[in-house]
Amino acid sequence: MSNPKLQRWIDLLAALLAHRMPVTFKELAKDIPAYLADGSVTDGQPSATLKRMFERDKAELLEQGVPILTVGEEGSEESAYQLRTRDFYLPYLGVVSARGTSNPLKVDKYGYHSLQTLAFEPDELEAIVEGAKRVAQAGDPTLAADVRSALHKLAFDLPLGATDGTADAMLVPPTHRADPQVLATLGDALFHRKRVTFRYHGMGAEKASARTAEPYGLFFLSGHWYLVARDTTKDALRNFRVSRIAGVRTGKSAKSDYIIPPDFSLSEHARSRQAWEIGDGDAYEAVIEFSGQTGAAIAAAALGRADAASPTLRRFNVRRTGSFARWLLVLAGEAAPVSPPALVDEYESLVLQTRALYEPLHG
Repeated sequence: MSNPKLQRWIDLLAALLAHRMPVTFKELAKDIPAYLADGSVTDGQPSATLKRMFERDKAELLEQGVPILTVGEEGSEESAYQLRTRDFYLPYLGVVSARGTSNPLKVDKYGYHSLQTLAFEPDELEAIVEGAKRVAQAGDPTLAADVRSALHKLAFDLPLGATDGTADAMLVPPTHRADPQVLATLGDALFHRKRVTFRYHGMGAEKASARTAEPYGLFFLSGHWYLVARDTTKDALRNFRVSRIAGVRTGKSAKSDYIIPPDFSLSEHARSRQAWEIGDGDAYEAVIEFSGQTGAAIAAAALGRADAASPTLRRFNVRRTGSFARWLLVLAGEAAPVSPPALVDEYESLVLQTRALYEPLHG
């Protein structure tokens, strides 16, 4: 194999899976050719350099999702390691039909006998495939690649045609999709807590500007990926649409550049975000007067906060004036902005433009 690290990983996984009980590094190293080349294993005491290599290999495999267990104090000579087959291998797959369950041939050795069987009803399998296809069309290229890979793996184990599904229902993807490489780089920076610099073309901006930010999380909303990060220049949290990010760079040092505050919650931050709340601009408070009593107006008012001046007034945090004004326009006069003046002007301009479009039709 031309890749020595990959060969070392494969040998390490094979050695771990060959032991049913936890095994120390000293014993484990005897089964890995790359570790034996050091010479210290044969002498009975693996070198510190070799142990560091093993710890790096283990950490990288853990990062890839391999569930290697450590028994005892991490890094000590008495520590033992284990990779259980039932945690590492996927279950056997089968399909339930009127004739019974169609199961694949099983290998009853090397620990495979401990694997369970997962059987699908035909309608369950069809639902999985249809759901996977919808996800693949949602506009996230990384997620789409993962879904295609999963379907290929299902088709390998299940009867021919089991993953064909019904005719495709076409979903309209977003106009601009996130670059998979940008997503991967941001994900790595988030995992290792590395500060990033990039060019960002904000909505309404004439050209891209340079940004430096500390990633706090990535979330997917309304067909778009967003990066929530602390803008180091403004010392404030900002939401950046990933499809507008280019030229991402991170530092080379292995040391973390920042710490995410313990009180930050990505799920809370991303929950129920409206289009006008997402952006990298400064937020301002808008006051809206609701005059209608339709279900749409009541539901819209519930998104805002109460205003002590009047029960008909509601307050909203807004970053994108145009988006918020268009949302108000849809309420057909049952809500109108009171402040700030810039929002009032934007809303009135939209009303005049809309009226000009429809007046000739009733002329």
